[in-house]
Amino acid sequence: MSLPKHSRNVDGRFRKERADSLVKNLKDEYSEFEGINGNTKLGTLEDKLGVNSLNQVRQALRKK
Repeated sequence: MSLPKHSRNVDGRFRKERADSLVKNLKDEYSEFEGINGNTKLGTLEDKLGVNSLNQVRQALRKK
């Protein structure tokens, strides 16, 4: 599963997406966000779904 716009940090891990990122900015890159209000913050979705990363949010949304 690729993360197209994410770069790696000095440790070689992918940079974490900020929790205040709006869904409307993520919809262009990730189709899983299509039915979600664009003004919702990524952190709000993480809390609601009980996960802590963009990748886990995407996986949880695909399961719905």
